[in-house]
Amino acid sequence: MCRTIAQLDAELTACRSCPRLVAWREQVAHEKRAAYSDENYWGKPVPGFGPADARLLVVGLAPAAHGGNRTGRMFTGDRSGDVLIAAMHAAGLTNRPTSVSADDSLRLLGTRMTAPVHCAPPDNTPTPVERDTCRHWLTAELTLLAPTLRAIVVLGGWGWQALLPALSESGWAIPKPKPRFAHGAHVELAPAAHDRAPLHLFGTYHPSQQNTFTGRLTPAMLEQVLTDAAHAAGLPGHRP
Repeated sequence: MCRTIAQLDAELTACRSCPRLVAWREQVAHEKRAAYSDENYWGKPVPGFGPADARLLVVGLAPAAHGGNRTGRMFTGDRSGDVLIAAMHAAGLTNRPTSVSADDSLRLLGTRMTAPVHCAPPDNTPTPVERDTCRHWLTAELTLLAPTLRAIVVLGGWGWQALLPALSESGWAIPKPKPRFAHGAHVELAPAAHDRAPLHLFGTYHPSQQNTFTGRLTPAMLEQVLTDAAHAAGLPGHRP
């Protein structure tokens, strides 16, 4: 059992539970993309990023092969991260609008980012077994964040479905039928344990290139969901 977020992050980066993911992340780190040939890739599981007392959690899918798997930080160094961090900054959740490298001085304000799967998967698609194998890390993270956590923004339907079992395991009641994912979805989860507070769950389309290039997700759409979630979380500047 991890007692702190720092301990969780440290132990997570040593995980080798999924052979396919281990092989892929290390292959990518060895072969590299030509544009980053002079960089040392991280090539390990990517931990969450943000304060241990976050009131808002942003949940993605998995690190990008040449993004988080290269830089060692969630949503850093890839186009999805560019869109997300810019929207988070516009919503008052970061100190700067870009996320380029792990040493770029980016700070998340009352917010943390994580993913259901912590290793870069081939074709950006983890298998159900890999998702389930990695879930104990997410459950542990939610449990450690529980004293302050008040809202979650989920990026995409895959992350939404992966998150619900972890929420159930970490002390929140999941309604039946299960809440369905949609952009702009918002449901309040009741606590299932005496030491949990109600939790606001928000959905938005993932800021993937496919969604942003086609206009399915615009910066304004993403910013609005993040702003609504920050308000629900009671973050400074977003309080009623």
